[in-house]
Amino acid sequence: MERPRRRRRPAFSCLECRRRKIKCDRKDPCSHCVSIAIQCVHKVFRDAPETSNQLQPVQSSTQGRTAVSSPVDNPSSRAQSRQSRTHRIVNEEGRVPSRPLVARAQSTPAPTPARQTEAITAQTPPTTRAEDGQPSVHALLRRIQHLENSLATSPVPAHSEPGGELIDRQPVHQDTRVSLYKTRTLKWSYWVGMADEFDLIVACYSAAGGGLFANYGETDDDDKPKSFYGPEIESLLEEIEDLLRKSKVFAKRLKTGRPSKSLGGAGFDLRPPSRELADTMVDLYCTSFESVYRIIHVPSFRSEYQRYWDNPESATASQCLKILLVISIGSSLHDHGNATTGLRQKVQQWVHAAQAWLSGPLEKDRLDVSGLQVYCLVILARQIFSIGGELVWVSMGSVIRMAMQIGLHHDPKHLLAMSLLQAELRRRLWATVLEMAIQSSLDSAMPPIISLNHFDTEAPSNYNDDEIDESTIELVPHPRSTYTTSSIQLILLDSMPTRLRILQLLGGLKAELSYQDALSLSSEVTDSYCAYRKFGQENINSGMTPFHRNLIDYFVRRFLIPLHCLFASKAQANPLFYYSLKVSLDVAMAIVSPEPDDGFSRIMATGGGLFREGFWYATSIIGREILSQVSVQLREGTLHRNAQHRELLKQAVRDMISLAVARMHQGDTNVKIHMFLSMILAQTEAMEEGVPCELMIAQGARDSLQLCHDLLQTQAGTEPVPYYDDAGVTSSTLGGVPENSLWDFDLEFFLPDQGFS
Repeated sequence: MERPRRRRRPAFSCLECRRRKIKCDRKDPCSHCVSIAIQCVHKVFRDAPETSNQLQPVQSSTQGRTAVSSPVDNPSSRAQSRQSRTHRIVNEEGRVPSRPLVARAQSTPAPTPARQTEAITAQTPPTTRAEDGQPSVHALLRRIQHLENSLATSPVPAHSEPGGELIDRQPVHQDTRVSLYKTRTLKWSYWVGMADEFDLIVACYSAAGGGLFANYGETDDDDKPKSFYGPEIESLLEEIEDLLRKSKVFAKRLKTGRPSKSLGGAGFDLRPPSRELADTMVDLYCTSFESVYRIIHVPSFRSEYQRYWDNPESATASQCLKILLVISIGSSLHDHGNATTGLRQKVQQWVHAAQAWLSGPLEKDRLDVSGLQVYCLVILARQIFSIGGELVWVSMGSVIRMAMQIGLHHDPKHLLAMSLLQAELRRRLWATVLEMAIQSSLDSAMPPIISLNHFDTEAPSNYNDDEIDESTIELVPHPRSTYTTSSIQLILLDSMPTRLRILQLLGGLKAELSYQDALSLSSEVTDSYCAYRKFGQENINSGMTPFHRNLIDYFVRRFLIPLHCLFASKAQANPLFYYSLKVSLDVAMAIVSPEPDDGFSRIMATGGGLFREGFWYATSIIGREILSQVSVQLREGTLHRNAQHRELLKQAVRDMISLAVARMHQGDTNVKIHMFLSMILAQTEAMEEGVPCELMIAQGARDSLQLCHDLLQTQAGTEPVPYYDDAGVTSSTLGGVPENSLWDFDLEFFLPDQGFS
């Protein structure tokens, strides 16, 4: 047997420096090992002849650690102890492992009793040596197993190493309780609004509410504001409470005339407007929403539309409702002047009539493509005119089931032979249903109703509507680079898998998200956004309007806000998350300041559902950012040196206040957005002027409510307002809403019975 080769001269460098082939200062421990905080191990050469070739690893006495961590050790000491134990394991070649076995230990199951016995036996360092002087392989294996078992029984605490917060998966909702608001789970706009920056605003609402929160300012929690007291502030709080009560009554009065408030639907007026006005509304619909939500085939619809005007009695119920809904949706983009109120009342009746027709439980004649078209038009109209727009996710369950029951989730090539027009119409309609489903899931913070495994329907072809009819047998699609009436739907389909993955990560029962996941999905959304912006610029003269670009941008980019919400809230404490804060703020600013377009501005002023939810996103994010920025600059002494960006944010808040007023002019009874924004602006200006914030916040809330009260009174008439004495806050109205949320003390908490929607 060949004897092992002897080293002619001893090595005085430590094992780590020899492994990395760098110069060692030969100290114990050496400076290199100290700088990177690892165990410094030297090989000692004995002078005795019988052990002259045996290399015995010796650890540094200054960095030694015990094999088992003490129960009182902190996380950093336990992590360092595990690292030192790992580095004391020397392999047969005399090398120290370059990294700890944490990854293997985390995946190792809990030790069985047999393993625990073996681990206890292995606690005594083995002294068995092989004949060649090297450590026994079995002894090393026992020591490794002991290490893995000890790590499995006491896992590494979260974020014990630098950068762990970026890698670990974190729960999407830090509060594991299921929070309900108005009998339903909270939306993303509520979770986005959870920030310490809004503590003063929350405290002002608490003080104005009385009852349960009357002693809010006297709490022992040092983090809570305690200064909403004093004669002047108390007088303002009384005015706020009185204005809230009166606004509540006006809002209820305005809602009493809505069709949904009565049980019967016999009084619906289904007469269309004049032919001239109806033609204008149909043209507006076909050139705006139909290019995004492909619901109808425009030439076929215009034929039905002409037959309806020629002989209204011959039209079926689905044809009649389809025409009225198209006129309704088109009217949302038209400036009607003083006739807006009358037409809006007719639209509400048409939408309720269509919803009632679809809900008939004993009729099957609506279970076809035409009935599904009516359902999709109803869903779109409900969100545009804020008619139950917040409950669209519930209705989308019926829409998807209807679509699947008529076979839209199967590609037409798997079905019986049909015309090319019918096949394309089914593909378009299925893509529209998918888009509506994922948008409603995002708005309601609910899991997606559908997944990619539930259908095999292919994407629609890139045709123009006027190129295909019932007689078309074969047609070659245009390349994707060519703009057609189907291009926008295809653009949305490209990003749908990514947006579905976002919803699945956020909407799971125990949703967890890592920062790497968020960055990866965010990159995919951004790439998709850049691709369709480039496509829009290349086809700017081909029919793609600013309305289309704004709607695509809104439908796609707003998914980034809840995706980055968890990490953006930590950006102040951990600058590594600053990118999430930047992305959220960029999307919020894009919502507030879209590409100029009158039609899109009207939709944002009248819309509910997905349109109002995006507005709430922007309110929370911009409000939190401006309060955080002025606080940081005040602390750093740069408040009056870096005002450009802060002025931009203040202007965005003023624009949102103007939009809130416009929404009230269009019939919205919600006053809380205007009040929150006014209080945010008042707190910002108070901090800039160096005056107490509490007084200016209360004054901002009072002035805002006075303006909103006057607007509601103008719409409701000048009848005397009855006094309600049941407007206090009770424990049952809280419903588990998370603390420190911007929407914590919603008006419904002060004034129950859900007067504000």
